[in-house]
Amino acid sequence: MLFNRLLPAALALLPALVAAENVVELTPTNFDDIVLKSGKPALVEFFAPWCGHCKNLAPVYEELATNLLHAKDKVTIAKVDADAHKSLGKRFGVQGFPTLKWFDGKSDTPKEYDSGRDLDSLAKFVQEKSGVRSKVKAKLPSQVVILDDKSFQEKVGKDQDVLVAFTAPWCGHCKNLKPVWEQLANTFANEQGVTIAQVDAEAENSKALAKEQGVSSYPTIKYFKKGTTEALPYEGARAEADFVEFLNTNAGTYRAVGGGLNAIGGTIEALDSIVTKSKGAYASGLEEAKKAAETLQDKYAQYYVKVFEKSSKNEGYAEKEYKRLQGLIGKGNLATEKLDDLISRSNILRKFLPVGDEDEKSEL
Repeated sequence: MLFNRLLPAALALLPALVAAENVVELTPTNFDDIVLKSGKPALVEFFAPWCGHCKNLAPVYEELATNLLHAKDKVTIAKVDADAHKSLGKRFGVQGFPTLKWFDGKSDTPKEYDSGRDLDSLAKFVQEKSGVRSKVKAKLPSQVVILDDKSFQEKVGKDQDVLVAFTAPWCGHCKNLKPVWEQLANTFANEQGVTIAQVDAEAENSKALAKEQGVSSYPTIKYFKKGTTEALPYEGARAEADFVEFLNTNAGTYRAVGGGLNAIGGTIEALDSIVTKSKGAYASGLEEAKKAAETLQDKYAQYYVKVFEKSSKNEGYAEKEYKRLQGLIGKGNLATEKLDDLISRSNILRKFLPVGDEDEKSEL
């Protein structure tokens, strides 16, 4: 069935279009050839998927690998899932996560990396060991809004939900958070109702604010719902996925990690129930959908009506249109607003696609 062929590709595309990793994946099968026998030095991270510190390091480590791509014939930036491949962790004395070790490419006795886990410290270490200087690619302007005593009063409690990180320049955990925070701000850049902000709590123009907010350690993260200056402390993990989930829950957004929308962005529960009730006989549900759409202040309500109308006249409309939109998404190079729109319409069309027996439904 066309639906079955399209769904796997669609689910892969609906979250943000994530770039391929430049960090080399190591396993017991390829470790020796890449790290010990290549004659090329390597920085290797031993991590565990469940480790919070590893999740925080991941975007920094990926950026390091990206900045060293020009010298991939001279140095390797790699990682080992030491939870899945315990033999490798044991072989090199790994006792905690993340552990980073430097291999010279000639011996099996590595040097443990014990400096900072921010990008500058890692790049400096690689340069000292290999002579290779990282190339920092030009970056787009930061989407993180910097607040101080005055601008905080102007921004918070108004018409936006604001997630604020109170940081200090010397704080190592804050440096680890920085790339995650930048990516989070990029992910929500197209959400007009959400702001990702930062306060340098030790700057002269922010000290009063930090004291007022009871900030005593760094980073301290607080969420302010629009219309209120009462803070909700954020006490969860600090990977981007954790922040995205928190904001989706509290701000009513539907963002996916890395940008774009998740699989329910754009959908409307009240109209979804009419689609389900119609069970493919969309002509019978058209009038009910029209009446429901008139009461909803949602820009995609009328799109539901359009799909009802088209599907009532053409049984294969939803499948054909879904396939067309997925083709546009797959081409990439879309403005964020356009990508959001295509994903929202795709999510709605998925509600109209036929499903098979109950086994198929459970698999979906």
